[in-house]
Amino acid sequence: MSLDPRTVSAAEFPDWTRAVGTGFLRSDPVPEEEIAVRMAHVDLSRVQGVFDAGRCVATFRSFAQELTVVGGATVPADAITGVTVTPTHRRRGLLGRMMAADLAAAKERGDVVASLIAAEYPIYGRYGFGPASWTTEWEIDVPRAGLDPRARVPSEADGGRIELVDGADVRKLGPELHGRLAARQHGVVSRDERWWQRGTGVDVPAADGWKEPFHAVYRSADGETDGLITYRADDHWGDRKQPLNTARVANMIAASPEAERALWRFVCSIDWITTVRTGYRAPDDLLPLFLPDPRAARPVTQADWLWLRVLDVCRALEARTYASEAALVLDVRDASGLSGGRFLLEATPSGASCTPTTRGADLALDVAELGALLLGDESPVRLAALGRLDEHRPGAAVLADTLFRAPRRAWCPDIF
Repeated sequence: MSLDPRTVSAAEFPDWTRAVGTGFLRSDPVPEEEIAVRMAHVDLSRVQGVFDAGRCVATFRSFAQELTVVGGATVPADAITGVTVTPTHRRRGLLGRMMAADLAAAKERGDVVASLIAAEYPIYGRYGFGPASWTTEWEIDVPRAGLDPRARVPSEADGGRIELVDGADVRKLGPELHGRLAARQHGVVSRDERWWQRGTGVDVPAADGWKEPFHAVYRSADGETDGLITYRADDHWGDRKQPLNTARVANMIAASPEAERALWRFVCSIDWITTVRTGYRAPDDLLPLFLPDPRAARPVTQADWLWLRVLDVCRALEARTYASEAALVLDVRDASGLSGGRFLLEATPSGASCTPTTRGADLALDVAELGALLLGDESPVRLAALGRLDEHRPGAAVLADTLFRAPRRAWCPDIF
């Protein structure tokens, strides 16, 4: 029997959902009401499955997304999620065929890049994806941090204040605040209404073990909401009847360093909290240096995060800004034929033009390496040293390194 990917019907969606759970080693059945909620927020025309004897054995889904690039502009992205192949059907090319169909459709739609969060590192490079941002999680030893427990929160005399809010407030205030973050932080991806609903308990089934979090906002002296933090706390006491609780941050976005500092100091000042897990942050996050003793923030996770696959080289390179003014000819290799070619990039700090060219190449690289470079988080010099980028003109890698560099590292706050 032919095992060909195809779009999934509404009647097949429950079995598709079961197969996703199998792929991610989740054996508990998804309740019917949860399947109905999920299907109401899914574009079935972008849901693929492979069926064997009527049973779904491979899954793939994509959805529309906006990605912020260096300089604050956004580009349309094909966000990929729910990718699984059942263990009994591995090594049959099922993922490759689903990926090819999705990327071709994304190219036809006019998406500039495809994006995903890779569960495993070795899989997606062969489809032209490169790791474009990394993430770090810290664990803060609060007693060691050196914060004065008697200080006001926020401790800075800037007129700002912290307020506890509820989920309805978060759904009202969060989207505008996230938009301000996206306008200045490359690597941020869009959040739709459903994202804010799920993060505040709307239509979350009891089977998911929903635990209501705490939400707090930072308001500046003029009353502007400049920051938001969502966290949960456990209930752990030591043998000598002392509280040893951990606060786990689920979401923290800030539109200013002042808001960021105030929110971190707030969560570290909560009575009974002795440990704070920060959630996934940018590798160059300011957090450790907000503490009197930065060593109190211990990195516990450091890993690749957002992966990008360039679908339109010219639009991708023209969308972002650059650190200096220069011209480079890039020979981009793409085995799939989707976006390869030779391109002249003429870049300035205020913008760029990119056009196909027949001029001799300065640098040659695979489309996956271009994805890693796009947000400025990887170095052409490093890639050349690794043999993953070929320098055809002496000094071109150093020039590209200066050109593509961003003032801060890329950061994607979300998993999808």
